[in-house]
Amino acid sequence: MRSGEEVAEALRLTQLWFVPAALPPHKAPEEITPFPVRLEMTRLAVEGHPVLMVSDIEGQRPGKSYSIETLRLLHQKLGPKWELYFILGLDAILEIPTWKDYRELFTLSHFVVLDRPGYDRDRLGEVLRREVHEDFRPLEPEGGFLHPSGHKVIFQAATLMDISATKIRRLVRQGQSIRYLLPERVRRYIIEKKLYL
Repeated sequence: MRSGEEVAEALRLTQLWFVPAALPPHKAPEEITPFPVRLEMTRLAVEGHPVLMVSDIEGQRPGKSYSIETLRLLHQKLGPKWELYFILGLDAILEIPTWKDYRELFTLSHFVVLDRPGYDRDRLGEVLRREVHEDFRPLEPEGGFLHPSGHKVIFQAATLMDISATKIRRLVRQGQSIRYLLPERVRRYIIEKKLYL
């Protein structure tokens, strides 16, 4: 949530939507916490925030949750007046060639890339030009890249926190504290529902 807060402030976004994947295509079903549970935890995490919101758009359709289908649907619903920014980690965008219809993603949205510990941002330009479109151009002086569609891929500094869902689940299973690693309302929900035991 902290990264969302920082991105919303830096880009002066009027709304920043968290979109939990109903059925993430890159994960085995047994690894996934049920969608309604993840959706509720996300809602609890952003509750009362004036800019951070939650959407269940990926839970409204059957099958795997492909980002390209979500972006297409958002374009249909919102129309051309909305400028979309897809926020993801450097680790994820470096794996973009494994995504469904990944080249089209860059024609539908800007991308905001957050650094991840252990990943080299210098690799991104090479991946974008080799795998997405050879005419990606560097953006100067701010850094990032420009797609021929006019959409940008920009880096956004955010407070690096080595916190992941995997780490949270492991700590809970081991009976260790998860206090201060996530919003208190979410921590209480996990304890009350006896999740990850």
